[in-house]
Amino acid sequence: MALSCIIIEDQPPAQRVLKKYINDLGTLELNGVFSDPIAALEFLRIENVDIIFLDIHLPKISGIDFLKILSPRPKVVLTTAFSDYAIESYELDVVDYLLKPFSFERFIKAVEKATASDGSRISETGKGSTEDEAKRVFIKSGGEYVNINFDEVLFIKSDGDYTSVFSNDDRHLISHPLRYWLEILPDQMFTQVHKSYIINVNKIKKVSAGQIYIGKEVIPIGRTYKEGFFNQFLKD
Repeated sequence: MALSCIIIEDQPPAQRVLKKYINDLGTLELNGVFSDPIAALEFLRIENVDIIFLDIHLPKISGIDFLKILSPRPKVVLTTAFSDYAIESYELDVVDYLLKPFSFERFIKAVEKATASDGSRISETGKGSTEDEAKRVFIKSGGEYVNINFDEVLFIKSDGDYTSVFSNDDRHLISHPLRYWLEILPDQMFTQVHKSYIINVNKIKKVSAGQIYIGKEVIPIGRTYKEGFFNQFLKD
């Protein structure tokens, strides 16, 4: 039996993405799409749904304020381009926090969390637990979908709104910014060390003079990230 859901999102492109993902998944029944959160509240006073896909930045009231006044509350998956509200949403029992743009695979994971019997929630960083993290992801590169195994990734470099994913033998140009990878990569394996770089810490050969050596590449450690990287991964 399909689970009922609604979308509360005021941006048509984001609405289209969610509608496509819901249709492609096949286990959800979309009962409504709302640009106006007040209209959604009126609908929810009459109808019950299993899951709400809720944007944070909405007209009239924010998604966070919407949650505070919604009672009873079904499972809620937040969808937003900003990570600032992760801790506050955790306190409101949101089951997952999707940072735009998110992949179909990441969407599936959010739905699985929303339907899990144990009601597993997001962590205070807005990510799932390490045990929940996928080992790989299919991602569009050029005109094809590439199966990227996280264990094989050396580092990821920002290139404007794109990123280049480097492995031992390949380089893939992906139409997602660096923050997309921060959302889906397991954070015990990957860390950001520069405004333009995320690295796989398991691939580090050495660290010397503020630089990280991975494969044939020498990657700078940004001033903002240096203390956190040294405290987390390097021991005297």
